[in-house]
Amino acid sequence: MRLLTTFSTLAVLIGLAGAAQAQSCTPKVPASSLIEAGKWQMSINPTLPPQQFVDDKGELQGLNVELAREIAKRICLEPVFLRMDFPPMIPALRSGRFDAINTGLFWTEERSKMLYLVPYAIQAISIYTDPASPLKLEKFEDLAGRIVGVESATYTERKAREFNTEMVAKGLKGIDLRTFTTVTATSAALRAGQLEAALNINETANSLEQRGIAKIWVRDIAGTDITFAFRDKLLAQAVADALTAIRADGTYDKLFEKFGMTRLKAPAFAIRGDGPTN
Repeated sequence: MRLLTTFSTLAVLIGLAGAAQAQSCTPKVPASSLIEAGKWQMSINPTLPPQQFVDDKGELQGLNVELAREIAKRICLEPVFLRMDFPPMIPALRSGRFDAINTGLFWTEERSKMLYLVPYAIQAISIYTDPASPLKLEKFEDLAGRIVGVESATYTERKAREFNTEMVAKGLKGIDLRTFTTVTATSAALRAGQLEAALNINETANSLEQRGIAKIWVRDIAGTDITFAFRDKLLAQAVADALTAIRADGTYDKLFEKFGMTRLKAPAFAIRGDGPTN
């Protein structure tokens, strides 16, 4: 009986301590800045290791996942990850279906006028083939006349089409670009011989090469900032402030070392661009 009483008392004390801790953590943004008070809801496309992916147990992993959880702790919100394909993310965010996009969204001038973008890392594009391919590539122009795979509605597709237009203007053959919704689908098409080469971000291409399913020929094409994207400015600023604190205490560097991604050089983080103009 005495033992039961002791455990009961201990449970009450633990419960009180947890409640006190919860009460002492006040969200850094008002409820009016969120879809649901107390929660930071973000879309994520977990098909791009080491940024974001699903492990053998079906659990979300990767830099973007761990970084978001760390930010959520600092701004006292519960992180909620909404898995979805990339193409509908921007219109869904703008229409208020969730609070943010957490999928390594490349910064562009156009996007910076639609959303509040907070850069947190740097990425560029790689060209790769199946390891058994006899093709050898030294530059983007070597893709002229080739069948090349790329994920749809991404910065990579956009840059590939821009480069292709420039190549055609120079008199080179155009690239036959085939679009896919995920890197997995792109890789399957490459292995099946439906593609001669493929394009993706450096880190994803590195992961494919480490697993023996790709051979990288060209890296670091069109490098630029990648961002968290928000519909609300107060939430965006709170995340930027949290990132600055995470960098100051060394957590940022540890996470980037763990996942082998390229850090942003700036010591402080901020919204880049004016944000929505309508």
